[in-house]
Amino acid sequence: MRELKLVLIGLLLTSCAVTSQTVNAPAGRIAIVADGNSPDPDDLGGTAISLALLRATGLESRLVHYSHSCDLVRVNRISEKAEKERHALMQSACDVTARRWGGFDEITFLDAKWQLDETIKDLAKAINLSTEKDPLWIIEAGEPDIIGFALEASKKNKHKYVKVLTHHPANDNAGDFYKWQQILDFGVEEVRIPDQNINLKAKLADWDWAKNHKDERLQQVWIQGKIAENDDVVKFQKGSWDCSDAGMVLYWVTGANQNNGLKMGTVTDVKNILLEYVKRK
Repeated sequence: MRELKLVLIGLLLTSCAVTSQTVNAPAGRIAIVADGNSPDPDDLGGTAISLALLRATGLESRLVHYSHSCDLVRVNRISEKAEKERHALMQSACDVTARRWGGFDEITFLDAKWQLDETIKDLAKAINLSTEKDPLWIIEAGEPDIIGFALEASKKNKHKYVKVLTHHPANDNAGDFYKWQQILDFGVEEVRIPDQNINLKAKLADWDWAKNHKDERLQQVWIQGKIAENDDVVKFQKGSWDCSDAGMVLYWVTGANQNNGLKMGTVTDVKNILLEYVKRK
């Protein structure tokens, strides 16, 4: 019996060590610029998971900017009415997730297209507060235009303390006002990881653990991804639960390029972090 207890204690300590090593965020603050009002609705699930990950890892206070609907020029693939609906869905994904999980009282979730000036000023302010010891990591979860406008409006001597994290060329060069090279020409650091759709655009059944969990916070997160899957504008999300852009947040909370973060995070990685948190809280 004594040996069994020692084994169990050893397993528990190992489990705790693995969990603690998972969270190893680099120095600095984080800003997220998402779309969601474009034809692809994946930012609904991506937003919910990004916020939940920040809260679950105790890093929510380092989020200094969150804007959505950064696709500034509507394309014909989505109607005016459908895009308006998406703005509302994205605002709900932000506000409801933040309230349910808690810890985001200092953040105003901004609609980049409908609150353009306020959004640019808010991100530029975060850029201007950057230093060598407190850099700003900007997550490019949509078109780069807002990032470009904010860099243009901010102090040039602060740009060297800005790191722009991206995972997909489809975002990089989709801007109507700035292309990716123009963003880099501001003097920011490019941080690029592989396409997160590979692991984080998964089958619906891979998320049953959240759908069927007794904790309503996990159920609410699942609903956001399900809304995207049920979208009637595009067909390529059918049967999938997609939080691919949240892979950049997972990479950041686990270390980014300074502390060997998870470049190819999986649904299991997200699951372990969130389940560990809800078990404690």
